[in-house]
Amino acid sequence: MTELPPLRDVIRRYGLSASKALGQNFLFDHQLLARIAKVPGSLDGAEVFEVGPGPGGLTRALLEAGASVVAVERDRRCIPALEELGGFFPGKLRVIEGDALEVDAPSLFTGKPHVVANLPYNVGTALLVGWLSAGWAPWWASLTLMFQKEVAERIVAEAGSDAYGRLAVLAQWRSTPRIAMTVHRSAFTPPPKVMSAVVHIAPADAPEGVRLPVLEGLTGAAFGQRRKMLRQSLKGVSGALAAMETLGMDTSRRAETVSVAEFVALARVLG
Repeated sequence: MTELPPLRDVIRRYGLSASKALGQNFLFDHQLLARIAKVPGSLDGAEVFEVGPGPGGLTRALLEAGASVVAVERDRRCIPALEELGGFFPGKLRVIEGDALEVDAPSLFTGKPHVVANLPYNVGTALLVGWLSAGWAPWWASLTLMFQKEVAERIVAEAGSDAYGRLAVLAQWRSTPRIAMTVHRSAFTPPPKVMSAVVHIAPADAPEGVRLPVLEGLTGAAFGQRRKMLRQSLKGVSGALAAMETLGMDTSRRAETVSVAEFVALARVLG
């Protein structure tokens, strides 16, 4: 394989710059990108779905790790640079110009891909919620995603912490998230105002007898008024207070004290 040109040279040649409107922040550090590509485990021969590749820094690392990559990029300025990269890895990179929120990702793969992405800040949480809310078992093998550090902490938060909320319950009731690494703001061009972190999420078996809409209704009501006692915040959820009594849960508690397992138990009673 012909040696890849430096990413900075590619960006300069195509006149690319990070778009604030698209939530872009570029990563150039090859060693850092290679570390991110290793988070899901071996990608040799694996399928990978990447959202928002930009000029292709992480894409390079994924391809070098042996993956076949489908990359969805909304910014058409980056498409020529990505297509050039594909020429160095024949048959290994498919580039789709479009909005990842509208792309039917499962239809792009024959098996279960790993999702690996430095997500645009402005759509990262929406994409994650969509992937976690889809049918189970999920269409993806794992998620390795870059977020603002504050969002990452919300995903892995435990009950009783300030970061604990609906996102933690959604991420943890049938999957296992962890913060794989933190990334200093200075690693990006341009540097964002906040620190970032890479979260790895592995799917797990869904608890039996629990429906997502019920769980979402519970957490929506509970955390929508998180400073109120549950006897107040859940009074609009039919059967919720009776379910708490059935489980021996104190209705004077607040949402942030209720563990994921307890929310799951409540949802199971409500059916």
